[in-house]
Amino acid sequence: MATGRLGAQALSSGVETSVYQCPTSTFTVLSLNVCNRGSTAATIRIAISTGTSPTTAEYIEYETEILPNGVLERTGLVLDAAKYLIVRASSNDVTAVAYGIETSTA
Repeated sequence: MATGRLGAQALSSGVETSVYQCPTSTFTVLSLNVCNRGSTAATIRIAISTGTSPTTAEYIEYETEILPNGVLERTGLVLDAAKYLIVRASSNDVTAVAYGIETSTA
């Protein structure tokens, strides 16, 4: 079972990106930091999804603005087995980092 940094991605503008997928027979408690490294505001979307293309009902943040050089932190996220943490940004200057702990359900 992994602990610490679980996934990190430099996002491409307009692309839904899987930052982390919870392993089978596991649940994960994690935090997500989304950092805007750019000099203009960026908007982001975050979903906990059953696949790599989230449905409308799976978003937990939608078109949320992050100011230049700003950060959004979501804590206490719980993913059950095989779920994806998906992040999308309006800019190439955004990084998403997930960190936490995986726990076996077996």
